[in-house]
Amino acid sequence: MNVTRILAVRHGETAWNRDTRIQGHTDIELNEHGRWQAARLADALQDEPIAAIYASDLLRAHETAQAVANTRGQRVTSHTGLRERCFGRFEGHTWTELEQRFPDASAAWRKRVPDFAPPEGESLLQLEARVVPTLAELAARHPGEQILMVAHGGVLDILYRAATRLGLQAPRSWELTNTALNRLLWSPEGLSLVGWADTNHLQSLAAPVLDERHA
Repeated sequence: MNVTRILAVRHGETAWNRDTRIQGHTDIELNEHGRWQAARLADALQDEPIAAIYASDLLRAHETAQAVANTRGQRVTSHTGLRERCFGRFEGHTWTELEQRFPDASAAWRKRVPDFAPPEGESLLQLEARVVPTLAELAARHPGEQILMVAHGGVLDILYRAATRLGLQAPRSWELTNTALNRLLWSPEGLSLVGWADTNHLQSLAAPVLDERHA
């Protein structure tokens, strides 16, 4: 049976990542370090067979994917299903600000309550219902091939859980580093994990590990 190999990557760093501000659907571009990370990712993938490059339509993910595409003469296909979780009125705030302004909502978020949605935002259940079918849709186009998907911390968190059969409320012990290489296999039977958080291409200049709260 043909499977689809997936390179799943979080976008490069942004100024809001650096400031630990919640981005969600707010469209923030890469900062200088994020562009460096994207260039290093492109170098690392030069010898990888990649049949197609998909990305969230948000600028930080699309710009990261475009850095890879430019070195290969390929194009980036945007898909809104790969967008970060919408955090509604949480967007633009730091975690400290959220705890002060929305203490009850912040507590529900910290506990990963599956059906909790920030004001005007998405719940984890809604995010999962969007991300998992999107991955299946795109992967099903490429049996026997490898594709690149550039998305966001929250999206990558959902994919890790789907591949390892972990529930939405299980504590997270895995990293979601900007532009780390994460390898998955997809078949109609489901998703499986091959490798996670490979940052060898970034070792000459270590970046801070940021989680999905700053995605």
